[in-house]
Amino acid sequence: MEISELAVPDSYVIDLVPHGDTRGRFTEWYRADALSQAVGHPLPLAQANHSVSARGVLRGVHFALVPPGQAKYIYCPAGRVLDVVVDVRVGSPTFGVHDSVVLDSDQPRAVYLSEGLGHAFVALDDHTSVTYLVSSGYDPTREFGIHPMDPDLALPWPTDVQLELSAKDQAAPTLAEAREQGLLPTMEQCAERYAQLRQV
Repeated sequence: MEISELAVPDSYVIDLVPHGDTRGRFTEWYRADALSQAVGHPLPLAQANHSVSARGVLRGVHFALVPPGQAKYIYCPAGRVLDVVVDVRVGSPTFGVHDSVVLDSDQPRAVYLSEGLGHAFVALDDHTSVTYLVSSGYDPTREFGIHPMDPDLALPWPTDVQLELSAKDQAAPTLAEAREQGLLPTMEQCAERYAQLRQV
C-alpha cells in the first residue's frame, strides 16, 4: 500500500494492492501500522459504518466538533464514489480548500481524513457500498454539515447524474454561514487534538 497526502493537509489517499486469481480477489484494505506511520499516530477505532447508495446519492459535507472530532478511514468495496475532503478548520491556511478521489472497487483505494475535516461523497454507480472506520462514536449534538452545493466551495460533483440529498443535507448552512454561527472547529483545536494523539 502507498499513502500520499492530499491537497487538504491531514488527509491522505491510500493506494491498495489487490491480489487475485481464478478464485477471485483479496485486498488488504486497512493496515494500522502503515496508517500510523504516515499520519504520526494510530487511528483509535470506535465505530465502523457501512452505507449502500444508488447512483447520484450525495452524502455530506459532514464534520464533527473537536475535541474529540471524528477521523475517518473510507473504503469502497462495491461500486464507485467520488470522495471529497474539505478543510473546514477556521484558521487553517487551506480553509475552504477541497480535494477529491475516485474510490473504485475495481481499482481499490481508501481515503483517510483527520479530525476537524469535512467529508462527502457521491455514488457513481447503483448499489455502491462505502465502509468507513471512525475514531469516535456518533454524537448528534456534536456533528454538523455544510451544504454540498455551496457555490463558494464549488465542489466537483458530476453533472451527468441527478443528485439526491437527504433533507438534513439540503437544510445545511453554507461554509460562511456555519462560520458565522460558530459551528466550525478551529485549527487550534485540531492541532491540539493531533498533538494529543501523537503522545498516545
